[in-house]
Amino acid sequence: MPSKPLKSHKSLTALAIFAAIATFAAPVLAQVKIGVVTSSTGPTALVGISQKNTVPLLPTKIGDLTVEYISRDDASDSTNSVTEIKKLISESNIDALIGPSGSPNAMGVIQFIADAGVPMLAPVGTAAVVLPMTEPKKWVFKTTQNDDIIAKALIGQMVKMKVKTLGVIALNDPYGENWVKVVGELAAKNDIKIVATERFLRTDTSVTAQSLKVLAAAPDAVLIAAAGGPTVLPQTTLFDQGYKGQIFQTHGAALPDFLRLGGKKVEGTILAASLMLVLPEIADSNPSKKMAIDYIAAYEKLNGSKPATFGANVYDAGLLLQKAIPIAAQKAKPGTKEFRAALRDALEQTKELVATQGVYTMTAADHSGFDDRGRELITVRDGNWKLLK
Repeated sequence: MPSKPLKSHKSLTALAIFAAIATFAAPVLAQVKIGVVTSSTGPTALVGISQKNTVPLLPTKIGDLTVEYISRDDASDSTNSVTEIKKLISESNIDALIGPSGSPNAMGVIQFIADAGVPMLAPVGTAAVVLPMTEPKKWVFKTTQNDDIIAKALIGQMVKMKVKTLGVIALNDPYGENWVKVVGELAAKNDIKIVATERFLRTDTSVTAQSLKVLAAAPDAVLIAAAGGPTVLPQTTLFDQGYKGQIFQTHGAALPDFLRLGGKKVEGTILAASLMLVLPEIADSNPSKKMAIDYIAAYEKLNGSKPATFGANVYDAGLLLQKAIPIAAQKAKPGTKEFRAALRDALEQTKELVATQGVYTMTAADHSGFDDRGRELITVRDGNWKLLK
């Protein structure tokens, strides 16, 4: 009788081995590889951290395909962005890229991703990554509102407040430069005179000289065109120097740390940005409200804090890919240049996709896709974001 259990044991062992072999030998589901490059350290970290922390919330299965996200930190350095993206393309054979976080970083990699034929979903502020449209930029899609949509709301508010003269303090990079261009054109059309334009670097620890020049021009209002942590320094400096006019910010200031770091010195700021900042005040009929609530709840559960809107730009990239990947998969297999090209085409055909910050409708000429549903006029009151009424 003792041989029977032994035989059973051997049989079970054989079955287990066979099952293990079968598991390893079974055809693996076709897998999509998405590279993600964020600036989760360095001067742009206030933008990149919430983007990096959002990656675990992106869909890992789309249709019949599993999706792998390969996350990298460029330390806010444009050269590192190029290095990491080249590796993701050559070593990991990614099908698409989400990132990088900074506008200069994104501008610096456009030619590389175009040469490789890899669609890039850039969660950056500057419209220069998609405008004017060129052959390389056909591979770039932008998951933030274009500057002109934000600028129209700000200039409209300035007209309403009878602002006649405006000072501008802008980052000395593609984000700031595009804002100087866009707001200059819109101000001229609305009889608002730009009386001072000053620039500063993301790494600057003082903007005293620039703000003194703006003060000397005595503008009715000042626009600060920056993103992340650098949005705070020019405004607090103007406050300390006694400026009493209205200060406007772009959507680059839409992060919790702007309120934390600025404190009372940023009270009354006006910006145009995502509905995410003022969700309790947004009507339930707004198509993006539920999507934003769900994203914020999932992020808080995972990370223990509320996300900056910059994280939602990465989340929205996941929604765009979730829509486009099944369409591309009908034409080619992931991991091939044909799939990447089909994915680019599918992204460009996105229509009325409801996301956390607005509704996307892409065209061959518009690779941002937002309309006026993608922004709200917001102010800072008692240390919180409030709808401007």
